[in-house]
Amino acid sequence: MTQPKYVYFFGGDESEGDATMRTLLGGKGANLAEMSNLGVPVPPGFTISTEVCKIYYENNQRYPTGLDEQITENLTKLENALGAKFGDTENPLLLSVRSGAAVSMPGMMDTILNLGLNDDAVKGLIAKSENERFSYDAYRRFVQMFGNVVMNVDHDEFEHLLEEKKKAKGVTLDTELEASDLAELVNEYKSIIKKRTGDDFPDNPRMQLDMSRDAVFQSSGNPRAITYRRLNDISEELGRTAVNVQSMVFGNMGGSSGTGVAFTRNPSTGANQFYGEFLMNAQGEDVVAGIRTPLPISELQNISPKAYNELVEIGLRLEKHYTDMQDVEFTIQDGILYMLQTRNGKRTGQAAVRIAVEMVEEGLIDKPTALTRVPANDLDQLLHPSVDPDAQVEIIAQGLPASPGAALGKVVFTALRAEEMAAEGEKVILVRTETSPEDIGGMDAAEGILTARGGMTSHAAVVARGMGKCCVAGCSDLFINEEALEFYASGKRYAEGDYITLNGSTGDVLSGQVSLIQPELSGQFGILMEWADEVRSLEIRTNADTPEDAKNARQFGAEGIGLCRTEHMFFGTGIDAVREMILADNTEERKQALSKLLSHQRTDFIGIFEAMAGYPVTIRTLDPPLHEFLPKNESEIEELATRLNVEPRKLSERVEELHEFNPMLGHRGCRLGIVYPEITEMQARAIFEAAVDVSKRGIKVLPEIMIPLVGHINEFTLQKKVVVDTADEVFAETNSRVDYLVGTMIELPRAALTADKIAAEAEFFSYGTNDLTQTTFGMSRDDAAKFLDDYVKNGVLEYDPFQILDQEGVGSLLEIGTEKGRTARSDLKVGICGEHGGEPHSVKFCYGLDFNYVSCSPFRVPIARLAAAQAVIEDKA
Repeated sequence: MTQPKYVYFFGGDESEGDATMRTLLGGKGANLAEMSNLGVPVPPGFTISTEVCKIYYENNQRYPTGLDEQITENLTKLENALGAKFGDTENPLLLSVRSGAAVSMPGMMDTILNLGLNDDAVKGLIAKSENERFSYDAYRRFVQMFGNVVMNVDHDEFEHLLEEKKKAKGVTLDTELEASDLAELVNEYKSIIKKRTGDDFPDNPRMQLDMSRDAVFQSSGNPRAITYRRLNDISEELGRTAVNVQSMVFGNMGGSSGTGVAFTRNPSTGANQFYGEFLMNAQGEDVVAGIRTPLPISELQNISPKAYNELVEIGLRLEKHYTDMQDVEFTIQDGILYMLQTRNGKRTGQAAVRIAVEMVEEGLIDKPTALTRVPANDLDQLLHPSVDPDAQVEIIAQGLPASPGAALGKVVFTALRAEEMAAEGEKVILVRTETSPEDIGGMDAAEGILTARGGMTSHAAVVARGMGKCCVAGCSDLFINEEALEFYASGKRYAEGDYITLNGSTGDVLSGQVSLIQPELSGQFGILMEWADEVRSLEIRTNADTPEDAKNARQFGAEGIGLCRTEHMFFGTGIDAVREMILADNTEERKQALSKLLSHQRTDFIGIFEAMAGYPVTIRTLDPPLHEFLPKNESEIEELATRLNVEPRKLSERVEELHEFNPMLGHRGCRLGIVYPEITEMQARAIFEAAVDVSKRGIKVLPEIMIPLVGHINEFTLQKKVVVDTADEVFAETNSRVDYLVGTMIELPRAALTADKIAAEAEFFSYGTNDLTQTTFGMSRDDAAKFLDDYVKNGVLEYDPFQILDQEGVGSLLEIGTEKGRTARSDLKVGICGEHGGEPHSVKFCYGLDFNYVSCSPFRVPIARLAAAQAVIEDKA
């Protein structure tokens, strides 16, 4: 029986993989093989497949039979290719061990360099390289990485010893330490490992390799990797890692050696310029870890022009081959360039749009490909605020503009504190000397990130760009004392809770809360949106309650309003009139109070109809329960009683009378309109009077009146009669009429299950998926926030169902309701108006059910437009 293949060699003419094998070899392994096939200078090595990771976790961390033999076979192949021997005392083969899942997850997995060194092999490296300092630098780096990644000794323990050594020697840089200092550090590192773990550092190179392999596989299940997959919607299958074992090349052999990271285009702006950073006399981890602030890639042209020109040529060749912007890692050893990785580069939303549009213009890709190259949610990054150019600002420090946009918030110094304060509704800025993968939760919770160390490709920068967070990195002007929870800048002290503002587009750190402004959309963004509109079939509406909201939404491309919540003005200038209506003792008194609201509502509806000229406007009648309009405590009751000239006792009794144990399922929506039809009548009158007014001025209006919380056909029939009768009255009074529809908001399972009966009367359905999710799951959105995170973390649910539509449960109700509704009324218009209307997965699901439209908040409209186009493209693929 043939043994399954688990290990694949790459390098030279013997590569056993290619770019199509991402799922099996991981992105890194597949691309290393592909680069080798293209003749790019890649240090040879081998990849242990993701299938081994799968078996490892399915079989209680046991490996498949034959794996060790295949590793040995490929080690021998590698030794023969390079003329070196693993663990040899004269010409040692040294290895790097890196993870690599099918989907790139920067900083989420663990890396080990210089594997194979011990007290004997280091002597061989000294003899081979004729560089004692370099050899001991490689050795101490290996012991530190192995001790941290494999033996779980805290990174700071090693950094503390390193800092103490530099302090004792009176130097500031690692490169200023001598060979003897580094040799001493190796022994000190081994001692701290023994002290912290009780185990000796392993000298056997094969044991080092096996333990490192185990650590990489185990890292795919660590909390930060799980968090990253959850935040970036990466499945468990795509998150499985391969292990890449590669022969070492050294960037820390002296002034003619170096290492760096480069992008074939600017990952922040999308500009078509070679972009990146490097360090001479360093290893790769130095660049991305943020320990030293690197140089811009353009400087390499002056230091090593041959390597620079070759790097640019290879980068552009790879971009054309992959037809996408590439993120490459490289090392220069004694002036010779080696490529260690290429992958499609992560980029900001702004960069993604520009790169997609310009690559079409350059003939590299077509329009449908361009539309799929921009993750729809990434457009949200383009809609973030920026610092008001007219604001008075105090710049207290300046760093690198690592991720664009602007953010303000209270200073916090730990990821945990950021999560705690954000959960309490506070906006925070996470301030760190440097971030690490363990900070992922706090980075997600923060409005922005500020670091004292690191460059444009540091962990903080890469992760912030992926999240769309504003980030200022490498801000050496800061003196941060994380233990004391304070930092100093420009001679001033800032403590936890103090406000600062970040300008991620300039790198400025500003004191206090600075005015921010909203962005305008144009240029490449407009072009991409035009392409999306050419492809999509779903209509994109917005949820807007005021004329201003409606105008903003139109600028973002909204094609109507899918939800106008009429109660917004009830909570504004008309609040006392509403309260008078609630306190009324009979229908006439209620009508008198409601008449005061009529003009307020009519004025707002006029403004909305004007803003949406020619586009439909779906207006929901009053939905919240009446108790929400009344005061809660005694002092507020006393104050209101005085203002309304009523007895405080009467007001208190009414508050008590309206109290509900479960108001979400209580006296609200159409139930209010049935008990108090005069409320629906007043609102309908305001709508139709406004529609006639605007129509008479030559502006087309398309009002759609939506009755909320309908669960039974009879509820809808009663409310529809009030609306139709009122419309007839207004049309008779004004000697004018407008076309209109009356439909319902499907928010209850019963409504979906009896949709055929409701559709006999209703002319449209709009699914209110916020409440439909609550009533389907039997959980309050507000209260469920306390435990839904744990549900997702523990695998009970794949997503928070209030953020991403539950397609299996709630989605089934949408499917049933739509099918039944259109059976009864073939031209039934169907849409969605919950927050899911702007979430890409949910938009694509609605496309699959042949909805007419989705409706979302104004700033999500562009996201919905792109997601709707992507749904069509994916359907045709």
